[in-house]
Amino acid sequence: TTAPPPTVTIPLQPSNTPPPTATVALKPTQDVATGFLSPGLPLPMESGELFSTSGACAVCHNNMVDETGTDVSIDSNWRSTLMANAARDPYFQASVRREVLANSELAPVIEDQCSTCHMPMARFSAFANGDEGRMFDDGFTNPANELHTLAMDGNSCTVCHQIRETDLGLSSSYSGGFVIDTGLRSPNRIIFGPHIIDGDYATIMQNVSGFRPEQGLHLSGSELCATCHTLYTPSVDAAGTIVGEFPEQVPYFEWFYSDYRRSQTCQDCHMPEAAGGVKVSNLSQVLRSPFSQHLFVGGNVYMLEVLKEFGEELMVTASSEQFEATKEQAIEQLGSRTATIAFNEVRLSGSRIIANVVIEILTGHKFPTGFPSRRAWIHFVVHDAEGEVLFESGAFNPDGSIVGNDNDTDPGDYEQHYLAIVQPEQVQIYEAILIDTENRVTTTLLRAKEYLKDNRLLPFGFEKSAPYEDIAVHGGAREDEDFQGGGDEIQYVVDVGATEGPFKVTIELLYQSIGYRWVDNLRLPEGLEIERFLAYYEVVPNLPVVVASATVEVGD
Repeated sequence: TTAPPPTVTIPLQPSNTPPPTATVALKPTQDVATGFLSPGLPLPMESGELFSTSGACAVCHNNMVDETGTDVSIDSNWRSTLMANAARDPYFQASVRREVLANSELAPVIEDQCSTCHMPMARFSAFANGDEGRMFDDGFTNPANELHTLAMDGNSCTVCHQIRETDLGLSSSYSGGFVIDTGLRSPNRIIFGPHIIDGDYATIMQNVSGFRPEQGLHLSGSELCATCHTLYTPSVDAAGTIVGEFPEQVPYFEWFYSDYRRSQTCQDCHMPEAAGGVKVSNLSQVLRSPFSQHLFVGGNVYMLEVLKEFGEELMVTASSEQFEATKEQAIEQLGSRTATIAFNEVRLSGSRIIANVVIEILTGHKFPTGFPSRRAWIHFVVHDAEGEVLFESGAFNPDGSIVGNDNDTDPGDYEQHYLAIVQPEQVQIYEAILIDTENRVTTTLLRAKEYLKDNRLLPFGFEKSAPYEDIAVHGGAREDEDFQGGGDEIQYVVDVGATEGPFKVTIELLYQSIGYRWVDNLRLPEGLEIERFLAYYEVVPNLPVVVASATVEVGD
């Protein structure tokens, strides 16, 4: 592995009751018979020596509109995001429980590292007192823990806005290595924002909140996001010995080695700017621009649906309507700003339909990216003139598994990368497949040694031959000349025999944030967090999202 990317110069532009410990699901929040929707709990109101919860900030930073009259209030946009619900996320809790059960001797390391980015206020408060982050038993997820409220407020306002510019973009900042000054105490703690706040406004904020505002242009740089979204986890062998580290997710490096580094930051896409100026507090009369909306738009539609359906049990602070709005934003992002799929050529040659399918990627990082449970695949279907299916590759089952995917059928196997597909049981899946120190396929993160397969679609400008191993292409895609930065091209050949046309050929690029194998492998260990998530999974269908599609007729 070569050295990580160098530090990037940050552009000078601004560019109450927490959830209980896990219990098995009882019923969805939304009662279909009555149409009842959960309003969500109030934001927690707690002010400590180092952090304040979101409710304390929302007192002043609400009822905000842009110049078109659109509500851009920070609290109402943020509370239904995965950032706000980073600690409540039931799949996260189940996954950590599984890692702890599989590597019990490393439980303190696992819980401390995972709480750093999912429960940062609690973890840093514990750290300031000489303790480590502890999630389970009498740890942060326990309502009796004194840091429970801070923990369950997730990635809250006074976390990101207290991160200092120190070492951003350097390896020391990755894996939750962001710097927060734990020496200052209220009312002299510094809170950063993209704009200059001075005079009476600064005095009022300091008196009311205990935080002194300072301009921090580093909040607009991708290096801030990289502190948690560049994550290395310990790699453990069968004897439980740490033998190295594994790049669990490195979207910052994927972006750094693409064309997007010169034109767009993470915030440009995931925190889109409001229209015109915004009064950033309900006490201000000054319109400030640009204002980045705290939407944190991503692609985890499934988890947003789970949080909406089981919001009361998870004791979320967002309403069902707010979760639905955030979910629709994610669907829109996936459907219009992620990728396109098209036919480069479709022809009938004798009894064979030959179709060249082209995917063009629109993201500034790999797609999918982030946590390796995510996957995208091509659903290719040929219908005859009567509408009957003649050929189908990439169909999916109600349980979220993909028909023909060897990894969904056999946990020790995986689906290879294809240059051409000629059989329905062959499926082009863009994904990461992990192997352990014994070269066995695994979904246990701490057992992961390296990627056996990584054919996730590459952003424009990304060179497959780039020397940085942590973002390298692995498996058959490495030798596929049509798989390059910007997308992929693959050929489908379908023998229709004596069936007469015309034929309708349909292609879809589908996406799941949690692949079936990652869920099914949770079924072996026991734990309340695991049982709870699996119960949710039985209720909320893990249906893929259509990212892009196209249809053509051939053989008139």
